[in-house]
Amino acid sequence: MRRLSVLDWIAIGLFLLGLVFLATGLLPVGQAQATVARIAPILVFLGAVIVLAELTAEAGVFDVIAVRLTILAGGSFGALFVLCVLFAAITTATLNLDTTAVLLTPVMLAVARKLAIPGMPLAMTTVWLANTASLLLPVSNLTNLLAMNRVALSAPEFAARMALPELASVAATAGCLWLFYWRRKRRGMDRYEPPAPARPRDRVLFGVCSAACVVFVGGVVTGVPLEIVSPVCAAVVALVFLLRSRSSLRWGLLPWRLLVFVTGLFLVVQTISDHGLAGVVHAVIGSDPGGPGVFRAAGAGAGLSNLLNNLPAYAAGEAVVPLANHEQLLGLLIGTNVGPIVVPWASLATLLWYERCQSAGVSVNWRRFLGTGAVTALACLVAATGVLVLQA
Repeated sequence: MRRLSVLDWIAIGLFLLGLVFLATGLLPVGQAQATVARIAPILVFLGAVIVLAELTAEAGVFDVIAVRLTILAGGSFGALFVLCVLFAAITTATLNLDTTAVLLTPVMLAVARKLAIPGMPLAMTTVWLANTASLLLPVSNLTNLLAMNRVALSAPEFAARMALPELASVAATAGCLWLFYWRRKRRGMDRYEPPAPARPRDRVLFGVCSAACVVFVGGVVTGVPLEIVSPVCAAVVALVFLLRSRSSLRWGLLPWRLLVFVTGLFLVVQTISDHGLAGVVHAVIGSDPGGPGVFRAAGAGAGLSNLLNNLPAYAAGEAVVPLANHEQLLGLLIGTNVGPIVVPWASLATLLWYERCQSAGVSVNWRRFLGTGAVTALACLVAATGVLVLQA
């Protein structure tokens, strides 16, 4: 049996703390029930989409795509950079940021080893874009699901509203990635030798998983409820694995830590908000519905995310933003999505990414991580929020 990691204990501790608050009356039963009812569809989605992503990776879809990208780039680092940015951004936007952190990071690092090139440019591409490319669809980030419900937008309407901020954020991230990690002075090489093509070991599994991902994204874009389309696609993929590769189906596919973490976090944040946090957060964010108020909310969301974590930062901010201030709420969303790339605890995706880097033997220079992350977070925040304000 696998030993519990630090992140496992954090998730369990948060959940138990939430139960303690409930048992002692600090969190009223009615509020706890309302919180759980609100996040229940989100938990169904999270569990299903992670299973879908894990089995898609098991079928070799991500590996095949990654190797084909390196071949398509033809040994050019410039072309490889553009393709890797697109790959990470699309994965984040369509399958969510935790998928990019958990599944794309080891794929990118494996590609770096195969090409005999430095791993950090590829690793930083995944961790930054896991956060900064998570504005487009409701599925891209848990905070998006909460915001979409709060501002009463359908999935297509949300995507249309956040498309330009997403593009601005990804463009700013790409510029910082090239400046800090990808340019010739940083990578130390002019060209690389493209590898041989990767082939899936089971074409049926590969085809079904690829089709399921396409159907999933199509369902999201057309407005099919997430708690329906994600478990259906995951169930179809699991059924095919049951018939063709039963050994791949294991309890470890279920993201229990993520589900326990999210549930505990919302119970704890609800309790703390009821006992003073809301007043502090309101003083920081304010209630100005105009452009300055939107920028203030975005900055507060980014700052609180790096002090605490982006999920409690968004939940606490949402509770104090007036219901009618939709633009201010979307500004807060931008801050909590693109801002948490300065410190490792700012988002769960960054913590998951660090775990993958450790297991792959990749050393992270934290001083450089913090410095470049701060500059990139600021650039993405200004770009995405500016576009949001201009198109209002």
